[in-house]
Amino acid sequence: MEPKNKTSTFEFILLGLSEYPEQEILLFALFLCMYVVMAVGNLLIILAISSDSHLHTPMYFFLANLSLVDFGLATNTVPKMLVNIQTKSKSISYPCCLTQMYFFHFFGIIDSVLIAVMAYDRFVAICHPLHYTTIMSPRLCGLLAGGPWVFSYFISLTHILLMMPLVFCGNNKIPHYFCDLTPLLRLSCTDTSVNKIFVLIVAGLVIAMPFIYILASYVHIIVAIIKVPSAGGRKKAFSTCSSHLSVVALLYGTTIGVYLCPSSVRTAVKEKASAIMYTAVTPMLNPFIYSLRNRDLKGALRNLISKKITSSS
Repeated sequence: MEPKNKTSTFEFILLGLSEYPEQEILLFALFLCMYVVMAVGNLLIILAISSDSHLHTPMYFFLANLSLVDFGLATNTVPKMLVNIQTKSKSISYPCCLTQMYFFHFFGIIDSVLIAVMAYDRFVAICHPLHYTTIMSPRLCGLLAGGPWVFSYFISLTHILLMMPLVFCGNNKIPHYFCDLTPLLRLSCTDTSVNKIFVLIVAGLVIAMPFIYILASYVHIIVAIIKVPSAGGRKKAFSTCSSHLSVVALLYGTTIGVYLCPSSVRTAVKEKASAIMYTAVTPMLNPFIYSLRNRDLKGALRNLISKKITSSS
């Protein structure tokens, strides 16, 4: 059988989450609801923060950026899966596959680095409260928020450039519901050692290093909280970090399992389960995690919703 070179007509087959039609109907309804909740929740967070001047602080500025990234991450994968289930067509062209893979890594890398940036913000706020305003200047906040976008652009582009020389022959079925890098590399009939080395380097840079930094930051934060004399002060300080810690656990708990665990212990089912967590579940839960325990944000959301109801009536 002759190798199939990469052309604009070459297609992959996304096998999705299930082979059974009756299960796909339930999956369609479930992921449609999850996507709608995610979209509404994250867009409300962005609108509430941008419309309330009291929330124009570094912490909420980074949170608005996180909501935007979560929206992009979920939108890159879930709608395509829903269309595939609805149309019963699981094919995706090679250019579209690379495009989806690019944006998946683009938003995923920003997500990981931005959560580390938010840990730095909490570190400065709790460990250096008197110098917080001076340290977290608008210029630094702009660099901390914009830097991950520029960094992610080049890393994601490098992934795509390294994919372009690869040749795919024979099997074109991807055991996933979107074009992820690792399943795609398994289908190549050419040497992918350079790609795999780059995956490990990137995983170290955007998963391991931010995670280690977050852990180190929270060691200092916990020590600083313990030194707070009043119980009320300790409770208030910890409450500002609890939401962030929940997001850290959700994100890194799944990404570490996919990109840093040995390939011998990884399976297609585990990869799909982890992908669901960080492309659908985590973006959906983040607005609830950050708003339910945040009085200021809940107030801003109530004001935003009441204004919309008043203006429409």
